[in-house]
Amino acid sequence: MENYLLKKSYQLRDLKEIKFNNLWGDNGVFTTMRIFGNPPKILFFKNHIDNLMKSTKAFGISSPSIRADILKLLKKNLIKNKKYNHLLRIALSKKTISISLRKHVKPKLNFNLKLVNLKRQKPEFKNLKYKKILKYLSKLDNSKFDIGLCHDKKVFETGTSNIFFIKNKKIYSPIDKFYKGITYRFFNLKIKNIIKKDILINSLFEYDEIILIGSGKGVTSVKTINQLNWNRKSLNFYNKLSKYYNLAINKCPVFE
Repeated sequence: MENYLLKKSYQLRDLKEIKFNNLWGDNGVFTTMRIFGNPPKILFFKNHIDNLMKSTKAFGISSPSIRADILKLLKKNLIKNKKYNHLLRIALSKKTISISLRKHVKPKLNFNLKLVNLKRQKPEFKNLKYKKILKYLSKLDNSKFDIGLCHDKKVFETGTSNIFFIKNKKIYSPIDKFYKGITYRFFNLKIKNIIKKDILINSLFEYDEIILIGSGKGVTSVKTINQLNWNRKSLNFYNKLSKYYNLAINKCPVFE
């Protein structure tokens, strides 16, 4: 059971507080951001909000003041003199804005990826149709496990993150049919030669490293895929990507 520091829901039309609804399963969108420090900093905040605004338009969630309303609610609920180490989730449907904070769990180095035959709905958007994924994730220790979403004998992403695959000192990523998260986009700008290709399940043994990247997982090295008897052969690219990511954390401005 996740421990929440904050759980609030508001009517979109007038920001009146209502009973909390996490909105999972609704027709809507969400974003999850890492919030840390005292005073609080939110990693890649503008990028997350910009992307969320584009997604609201695609899902017909229309209000000229959504961006300003989100900022207003965050300033109302975040405590300036509190030290944060949390994940901040903002979810929107056509009627509701929900905000929640849960403890950020640092992934361990003995991390396992569990492959499942599951495809996200409308994977190009971070949408709320997540109940099947959450059903799997609720049974796992998220400091040690994530699920790899597979379809048509290919691996696309995990239940929480994007994936990089490392072979012969080159970085590979699935071509499409997955959500390109903000952390993924950050690395896509930093590393110009990411090779896009279909990642076949039966080819995973060829890869030296499998690395998860996302707001919750940060940069996480997969140690094993027990189903395939796959084991990590190196931490070289994990260490390189971690340096980029930690630099972004160090440069992150205070949320104001």
